[in-house]
This record gives sequence, structure tokens and C-alpha cells, in this order.
Amino acid sequence: MSYEINKKAVGEIEEMFNSISNEYDFLNKIITFGTDAKNKKEIASLVKEKKPSKVLDIATGTADIPINLSIIENCQITGVDISKNMISIGRKKIKSKNLLKKINLEMGNAEKLKYNSNYFDVVTICFGVRNFQNLERSLNEAHRVLKNSGRLIIYETSTPKNLIIRFFYLIISSLFIPLIGLLFSKNPGAYFYLQKSSKVFPSGKKFLKILSKVGFYDFEIREKLFGSLSIYIAKKIDLIK
Repeated sequence: MSYEINKKAVGEIEEMFNSISNEYDFLNKIITFGTDAKNKKEIASLVKEKKPSKVLDIATGTADIPINLSIIENCQITGVDISKNMISIGRKKIKSKNLLKKINLEMGNAEKLKYNSNYFDVVTICFGVRNFQNLERSLNEAHRVLKNSGRLIIYETSTPKNLIIRFFYLIISSLFIPLIGLLFSKNPGAYFYLQKSSKVFPSGKKFLKILSKVGFYDFEIREKLFGSLSIYIAKKIDLIK
């Protein structure tokens, strides 16, 4: 790995997200200044364009992405996450929206997915990759379960390119996210960690290099919120000849 923040072990990450599961949706809206819902709808539109029959959402959390993807006809959506509390909340949301036949949530580790190779048409990952213990191994798994020429769509925090915006972004994020954690969370330390993981994550072209190394190409980056959030779109190269 090219970046380090004393990354937590899988068990620690699971425990951290279990501890903030009840507040996660609410605080995500605050931290993204209300843009989160709109960006997730855009992701759903991007996936819908591919007319998939099977979609996997890794690090699904409370199932916001699968719920947004439910607009796609004749598509089975699977969400996987290491946090049982997140999955539990996601299942309640899915049941309340009568989507149990379209969406299936399962416990699972991004580094070792149980699904067959070349199985899904699209894989999505929302606010997950920067917290993977082994980024390349997890992306390799996403590549493996994708069908040939399948699409990977990732929604993640990023560092603005503009120097002035970046200056204010680093100040605001360093103070704002931990403050939100202190005010609203039972585990404010989780938000200090998430802020640090966001700050050091190799976003933009650095992240594209990692995706290329794993076996993706045909990249597109859609910057959101002045470049502090990004949607990455990539296509799978079939490495098996």
C-alpha cells in the first residue's frame, strides 16, 4: 500500500461501523452538505444505462445504493458489508420499501468475496475503498467477480485540485468532520479516523493508477462538491487469456 494511517484491522473496522450504524445515514447527509442523495441517484442512473441483470454493491452500509438501484428493471441487486449492524438497518429499510425480492444483503469481506468469477454486470462501492485494509486485493476481487467488460463505479472522498479550494477543504474537513462526531456520535473517534483516511486516500489520478494496475481502463472521473467527492467509472480488462 502506498498510504498508511495505522490502518485498522478488519475486526476493528467492523466494530467501528457497528458503533456508528444508527447515526450513519443522518451524519452522511451533514458531512456531504446534503449532496449525498443526489450523487447516489446519479450513480443509479449510470448503472441503469448499462442495463444490468446482476449488480454487486460492496461496503453497502445501510443499503442506500441498492435502494437507489431498485429503479432498474429485471435486475437482482446484492449488497455486502462487514458490519452486521449496518446490514440489519439496511434490511429494515429494504423491507419498509417492499424491496426484499429485488435486493439481498449479506455479510462479507471485500478482500474475499464468495461470488463466482465473471458473475456481475456492475460493481459499485460507496465510501468504502479508503477503509479497505488491503486496497489492491479488494479491487482485484471486484475485478474478478465482474463480467468481461463489466463496469466498476466508485463513489469516494477526494482532494480538490484547485489550490485555494484545497486549502479551505483541508481546514474545514480537519475541523468539521471530527466536530460532527463529537456533537452527534457515541463514538467520535470513528470520525477522527474517517477524516484521516479521507485526507491520505490516493484520490484522482493516483487512484486511477491503482485501478489500472488491477486491470481496469476506460476511466471517467466526475467531481462533486468542488472536487471533495468523486465518482469513478472504470471498465474491466479480462486478464485471463
